[in-house]
Amino acid sequence: MTSTTESIPDKAQSPAVHATRTVPAAPGQVWQHLISSDGMQALLGPGAQLGSKGESWHSDEGPHGVVRSYHPLEQIRVSWHANDDAPASLVDLQLAPVADGTRIDLVHEHAAEPGLQARWDGALDRFASGLG
Repeated sequence: MTSTTESIPDKAQSPAVHATRTVPAAPGQVWQHLISSDGMQALLGPGAQLGSKGESWHSDEGPHGVVRSYHPLEQIRVSWHANDDAPASLVDLQLAPVADGTRIDLVHEHAAEPGLQARWDGALDRFASGLG
């Protein structure tokens, strides 16, 4: 597994967090893990389950939102509220086939809360280790 992380500003100069992992698994296997209970909880937190576009999700740790985009084998985008008082932001996760497996790109747009880079780095590490 290779990893790349960096904080990057988006075009509107709103903060964004970007994390990438390349895993030695085919996109179909990565997608199946992503939509599984274990995979989703590794990314979004304990208790988090995703449904279809427009459905709400909630982590036992507080973060919650709504599924904004759902494209099997390619992409999931959710709104993200760190807690009930936090402003909305967006988390976009994309899968891309590469020669040695699948690249997972996660971008958290309008990410103003401190500690999000470490949060997403850890989430992708947990997710990748669960692909076993």
